[in-house]
Amino acid sequence: MLSANNTERKSWINYDNNCDFPIQNIPFGVFKTNQNDFHIATIIGETVISIKNLEKEGYFNKIDLAEHTFQEPNLNKFLEHDKSIWRKVRNKIAEIFDIKNNFKSKILNQNILFNKNIEMVLPVKIGDYTDFYSSKDHATNVGKMFRDPENALLPNWLHIPVGYHGRSSSIVISGTDVKRPSGQILNKESNKPIFSKSKLLDFELEMAFITGKSNKLGESIDIEKAEDYIFGLCLFNDWSARDIQKWEYVPLGPFLGKSFNSSISPWIVTLDALEPFRIAGEKQVPEVLDYLKFNGDKNFNVELEVQIKSLDSEPTTVSKSNFKYMYWNMAQQLTHHAINGCNIKAGDLMASGTISGPNKSEFGSMLEISWAGKESIYLNNGEERKFLKDGDTVIMKGYSQNKDIRIGFGKLSNKII
Repeated sequence: MLSANNTERKSWINYDNNCDFPIQNIPFGVFKTNQNDFHIATIIGETVISIKNLEKEGYFNKIDLAEHTFQEPNLNKFLEHDKSIWRKVRNKIAEIFDIKNNFKSKILNQNILFNKNIEMVLPVKIGDYTDFYSSKDHATNVGKMFRDPENALLPNWLHIPVGYHGRSSSIVISGTDVKRPSGQILNKESNKPIFSKSKLLDFELEMAFITGKSNKLGESIDIEKAEDYIFGLCLFNDWSARDIQKWEYVPLGPFLGKSFNSSISPWIVTLDALEPFRIAGEKQVPEVLDYLKFNGDKNFNVELEVQIKSLDSEPTTVSKSNFKYMYWNMAQQLTHHAINGCNIKAGDLMASGTISGPNKSEFGSMLEISWAGKESIYLNNGEERKFLKDGDTVIMKGYSQNKDIRIGFGKLSNKII
C-alpha cells in the first residue's frame, strides 16, 4: 500500500505548498558533511533528513533490511532490496514526520535534521549507463535537419527503443562545473579534420531512471514486471559537443561528443511517488512486437523547463517540455534492453534521450532550438545564443502537479568553464 502518497497527510516540518518536496514525495539522495561523513538522506521542504541516522536510532528495526543498509556512502545496497522493502521504508519515513505522530521532540535531539554545511553527492554508484533516443519529435527534428525531411525517422525507429551504451564514469552531480571538451572537428573550408575545442556545445533535456532489482545474465525481463526493476527517476543533462559528434558518429554512433560529461539532479524521486501522474502515451503505429506490448498507462506527466544563465544575465527560459512526450516508455526501454539476456544490475542508469514536444517552445536541445545553428535566440539581457558559451549555466527543473499535490525533482544546474 502506498500510504506515503496520502495527500491528506501533513508534516510537522514546515514547507510551502508549492515546494518540490512535500511529505508525499520522500525522494532519496546522499549528502556529505564538512567532516566528509556520507549520509543517505531524504528531504521534506528544505529540510534534509539523515536516513543513515534514522537507521542508527532503530526506526527501521521492524523492516526486513539487510544490516547497515543505510550506513553505506551510496544507495546501491538499498536498491538491491525488493520493491516491497522500498515501499515500507518510504511509508515509515512518512509516518515518522507526520504531524499526527509524536516523534518530533525525539527527532530534534537525534542529529537527524540538516539544513546547512552539507554537500549533495552522487546518490548511486552507477554501474552501467544507457542513453535512449525515445522522443519522436526529437528524432524527427534531427532527421529533418540532417537527412530527408520526408523520411526523417530511420526505418527501425518505430520498431525498437534505440539506445547506445555511454560512460558512467563521467556522470556528475548538479553543481559540478562542465569543462568544454576538445576533439576532432571537420574544418568546412579545407574539408579536413582539425583538433579544436568544441564550438557547438549543447545541452540535452532528459530524464533518467535508476534500476534496483537485477536479472541474471541470459534472462530477459517481462514487460509487465519491468517497473518492479525501476527504483526512481532524476533529471538528466546529456551534454553534447555537436561538432565532435557530427564528425565521429558514422558508423558506430556517439563517442567523444558525449562521453566527456553528463549530469544528474541529486534527488531520486521514486516511481511510487509519481503514481498519481500516470498518463497514456502516443498510440504506437505500426504495432510493436509482442514482447514490447503493455497494459495500462506507462507514461508520466512531468513538466520540464530549461534555463540558461550567462555571466551577465538572469536565467532565461529557453524550453518547456514534458516527459509525457516519450514515444517509448521506460518499461519498453528496460524490456528491450534485457531481451537478449543482458543482465541489468542495481544502480544502472537509463536515460530517456532528448525530450522534445511538437512545438518549438518544447524543443529539448539548442540543436533544435537554433535549428542546427541557423536561428538565434536571445537571453533576457539581449545576448545572442545558437549554442552554449563559456560561463553559461544550464538549469533544468521538473515537477508533476495535480489539484492535490506537487511532486518535484529539484534543480539540475551546471556551469560551463
